Amino acid sequence: MPLTVVDRIVERAARAPDHPALQVGAADGTSRTLSYGELAGNLDAHAKRLVAEGLRAGDRCGLRAPQGAGFVEWALGILAAGGCLVPVSDDHGGPAFAAFAERARLHHVVEADGEGATFRSLPDPGAVDGAEDAGFRALRPAYLRFTSGTTHRRKGVILGHDAILARTAAANRALAIGPGDRVMWLLPMAHHFVVSILLYLRYGATVLLPASTLARTVLEFAQRQQATVFYASPHHYRLLAKDTSDIGLESVRLAVSTAEGLRREVAEAFAQRFGLPVAQALGIIEVGLPVANLGAASEKPEALGRPLPDYEVWLRGEDGRPLEGATSPERTGEICIRGPGTLDAYLDPWLPAAQVLEPDGFRTGDQGWFDADGDLHLAGRRANRISMAGMKFFGEEVEAVLDTHPAVRESRVFAREHPHLGEIPVAEIVVAKGEAAPDRKALVAHCRGALPGYKVPREFRVVEALARTSTGKLRRGDEESSPTPI
Repeated sequence: MPLTVVDRIVERAARAPDHPALQVGAADGTSRTLSYGELAGNLDAHAKRLVAEGLRAGDRCGLRAPQGAGFVEWALGILAAGGCLVPVSDDHGGPAFAAFAERARLHHVVEADGEGATFRSLPDPGAVDGAEDAGFRALRPAYLRFTSGTTHRRKGVILGHDAILARTAAANRALAIGPGDRVMWLLPMAHHFVVSILLYLRYGATVLLPASTLARTVLEFAQRQQATVFYASPHHYRLLAKDTSDIGLESVRLAVSTAEGLRREVAEAFAQRFGLPVAQALGIIEVGLPVANLGAASEKPEALGRPLPDYEVWLRGEDGRPLEGATSPERTGEICIRGPGTLDAYLDPWLPAAQVLEPDGFRTGDQGWFDADGDLHLAGRRANRISMAGMKFFGEEVEAVLDTHPAVRESRVFAREHPHLGEIPVAEIVVAKGEAAPDRKALVAHCRGALPGYKVPREFRVVEALARTSTGKLRRGDEESSPTPI
């Protein structure tokens, strides 16, 4: 049988059974260690139980488990048993889970907690490929996760075992994770798992799981455990930068930011507090980790960085051809990517990878540009592009300015049709805690100080919260139902 990422992890366990795989923090400040030998034994026991209870190779098996060692052990057990792992968010209960199970065509589900785990088979979900699942099972499917759905219906991305091995190897040629690394993990495992948890364990690192993501808890745990790598979102780096203790991160060699765009002010605040740059990385469930800012994080933290050695990244113009010559924020193209470990298929509707990746590679839907050094920058989602009187720009660049207003906690800018101008920018804002809602004149003046006039929103609306996807990203393309205009 061809190798899988679980085989690689078990090989690690055979070579160094006592090396810590997971270090799990507790609320009282203590922690427990799960060694590679223990991890291998537990995943093997789980796999044998799953097979005995009816899991067949290629069956889609959901996993509902809280963040922690149990999630990792059962996820690896499903993979070791030959199942296709389908992570399920903790908040998917009752009718929400039923809808998810139907959408993912689950054959089974494992529901685990600190007391144990239950395995149950679901009614026959039917085939996904029009061929009694023969095409699906031929992929050696290992992982199914749905895209965040920021601008359109969420799509189920299928990765086979070969794709997981290829993309973790490609990413680690740049990240250089090894047995000496101790990786602080702060993201939800139900949404981030392949080019992260599986990668770290494949290459023998120790994954640090703090008792909570509160800044002080994380920093104290990182200091005690001598963390060498941080893997988190801009939200976490923002909270850590606000910490007022004297706890440092002297042992950390790399801080990676993913899940959403990194703002310069967040990176600079973190660097000022800890003397450590934050390297933004472009993670895409269909592709892996093709771009990371490993060389210029200090000088331009908002850049996505250079394509990793195994990937080709190019910009597609409106005519479908690669953009030639210099690009800029005013001359962007759609980011397209070719490389190892890309998706094997979409689930619903069934769409094999060849129909997705030819002839352009993977078309991300993101607009970007390369600077003179060859670093890639993200301009915005094509679907969030605003075209006013022939002038095109992105809502994200307006949001970046609005969010620096002291009375604005966060914002979302989108297009609204206009009978004469085509589209106009409209902004939703959430007022910062303890602040009064700013008036329209103040917001216009603030925007005009950093933006050309045509990019200034024509309308501002106060909302209690911005619509978000299940992964916490801003939902694009739908307005709030009851905003207050200002």
